[in-house]
Amino acid sequence: MQTTRYYKSKKVLLNQDTYSKPAILKVEYGKIVGILDYHQHTPEDETTDFNDYMILPGLVDTHAHINEPGRTEWEGFETATNAAATGGITTVIDMPLNSIPATTSLAALELKRSTAKGKCKIDYGFWGGVVPGNLDELQPMIDAGVIGFKCFLIESGVDEFKMVTRQDLELAMPILAKNNIPLIVHAELDLPILDEHKIDTTYESYLHSRPQAWEVEAVKMMIDLCRKTKCRTHIVHLSASDAIEYVRAAKKEGLPFSVETCPHYLYFNAEQIHPGETFYKCAPPIREKSNQDKLWNALKDGTIDFIVSDHSPCTPALKCLNTGDFDQAWGGIAGLQFSFQAVVTAARPHGLGVEACNRLMSLQTSNFVQLNTKGKIAVNSSADFFIYNENLDVMVTQDSVKHKHKITPYLGHTLKGTILETYLRGEKINDQVSTQAFGKEVSRGK
Repeated sequence: MQTTRYYKSKKVLLNQDTYSKPAILKVEYGKIVGILDYHQHTPEDETTDFNDYMILPGLVDTHAHINEPGRTEWEGFETATNAAATGGITTVIDMPLNSIPATTSLAALELKRSTAKGKCKIDYGFWGGVVPGNLDELQPMIDAGVIGFKCFLIESGVDEFKMVTRQDLELAMPILAKNNIPLIVHAELDLPILDEHKIDTTYESYLHSRPQAWEVEAVKMMIDLCRKTKCRTHIVHLSASDAIEYVRAAKKEGLPFSVETCPHYLYFNAEQIHPGETFYKCAPPIREKSNQDKLWNALKDGTIDFIVSDHSPCTPALKCLNTGDFDQAWGGIAGLQFSFQAVVTAARPHGLGVEACNRLMSLQTSNFVQLNTKGKIAVNSSADFFIYNENLDVMVTQDSVKHKHKITPYLGHTLKGTILETYLRGEKINDQVSTQAFGKEVSRGK
């Protein structure tokens, strides 16, 4: 690109502002070097004027399963990051499972790193995994730049990533605490269910099989471990509103404890899922509308810290669409590309606008993983942003889906606003001409 470029709009969401306002961004060598008054003269041949379209900070998605290497037929770095760029995401942090091998050793991290290099349209980083028996791998992965570590308190669904016990975490969490990096936790405990019955083609049967109590008891256990170890502890994809009171109490106590939720818990609800619609299956499950309203309230008051996609795709066959069997179908929502628009659509009845949704998916997430130049439009930040037409709604069609497979519960839904262009370090990355892999690996504090 040219050495200096100016990007102008009547609606720019700047770092310290609650609402967008007129401004001009001056970009040099991939960084924002100045924020100018909207009426200031700039050279016409160096200026792109977006008029009434919004310039919003690029989204930072800290929870996506890209599945490469080993299960690249499920997704892969090229398709995932292309879909992400289309959806306004400029940085993604890849989960340590469902790839083969799982990212639970330094060797596996280096393999994933070499696999991703040269394939990604957006910036990317990696979570490591805590599994039974890999204590000796944690510090080497930390030293190699892993963002943090994930664990499961219940079977993960893949053999390569085993669940941990409380005893495993009592050994692992002090190592993470010493390095001030987070442990992110799939918080479900497989507890007995009083009136357990067979999971079939009805969504009710699947929802019943993973009650809120599983999440609540897991959250309570992690709060106790957080208190004892002082390890930064984060609950991924919270769906159970019954856990919110315990999270709120932990924060009031001053513990380093945080929580995320996901677009599918905020946009969809159990009442709208028909028999056999296995593309809605995920774990924890999508719950009732009354539960969803409480999640929104917890986002508004800050108890839930941010929103991430938990993009977890698979091949069509694994979704068991031909049988509609919720028991056998793979559990995961493919929604990376549509995260922001889905959240904006669902947020309006709850009194949250575009800017608030963006902060929950950019500034808050980048702060969590300590990416100091991401998730905001400010001087000395990376020139990562997207252009959003808030007045042009769009229906999701198969032709518009950029994921490797076209299976997503958002098909046929009309979402608020249209993402027109996405920029990474000042370069437009989501047009047909730009096939170059612009993405670079990110690490904590950089």
